[in-house]
Amino acid sequence: MIIDLSLILVMGVLYAVGVYLVLARTLTRVLLGLMLISNATNLLIVHAGGPALLPTFYEKDIPADQYTDPLPQALTLTAIVIGAAMVAFVLGMIYRGWVLARADEIQDDDEDLRVATSDHFDTEEDTPIEDDESEFEGDEESRKLQEEELQDEQAHLHAGQEKLRRAQTSTDNPDELINLAYKEHNLAEKESATRGKEN
Repeated sequence: MIIDLSLILVMGVLYAVGVYLVLARTLTRVLLGLMLISNATNLLIVHAGGPALLPTFYEKDIPADQYTDPLPQALTLTAIVIGAAMVAFVLGMIYRGWVLARADEIQDDDEDLRVATSDHFDTEEDTPIEDDESEFEGDEESRKLQEEELQDEQAHLHAGQEKLRRAQTSTDNPDELINLAYKEHNLAEKESATRGKEN
């Protein structure tokens, strides 16, 4: 393989200038840097394919080592298309930034600065969680107490519903009927909640 030192030098200069421009805070310079890096990569792929030989058209009389490798050329064409799409995307970002702020400089985000300067210990996420036993864990006495409490709540709810039914049958006032219906609705919700605890 023949190494072209001048081509390698050109690639090194393109990479160096491209990286320098990408690290800038202006989107226009970032775009130019990406274009230089893309072109340097294309030169690297073409140079890695070896010297220019015969075109890749098959003929019986020509040995295989006399043909040019078509793979680097195909990769270079693909890289050119991807680079063009990237340039179009960054140009859209530059245009949008110019329309909104009349500048293409990358601004510091206040929230990013706050997170970067804050303490790494987060009280909400890093505080150890206390062991919390569920209603199904524990000894037999605690389970019996929970069952008795649920039974008491259910008995209390049934008694309240009976009182409401008696009050509804004994009154004809619309306002009182509305209040009684509202209370009955609340009791029904409490009863469904106690059934959920029981299950």
